[in-house]
Amino acid sequence: MDLSADYLREKLQRDLEADRVEVEDTTPNRCASSFRVLVVSSKFEGKPLLQRHRLGNNCLSEELPHIHTFEQQTLTPEPWAREQQK
Repeated sequence: MDLSADYLREKLQRDLEADRVEVEDTTPNRCASSFRVLVVSSKFEGKPLLQRHRLGNNCLSEELPHIHTFEQQTLTPEPWAREQQK
């Protein structure tokens, strides 16, 4: 299984119809076992944090058993735009 940042980025982008996806391999030696992701998607509209994270987890349900650490930030487009203006 390819657990590269690019692979995860493409899958999250496609499945969550995301406006923006950033994936960082945070493993010290970049061996692809720990990731930090940012996903901006309108699919998160009206959903609390837990439901947004579940959408991300469900998207990567096959990959997560092979990932040691998975940290995610899930935003809708409006808060993301406000954050970028700071």
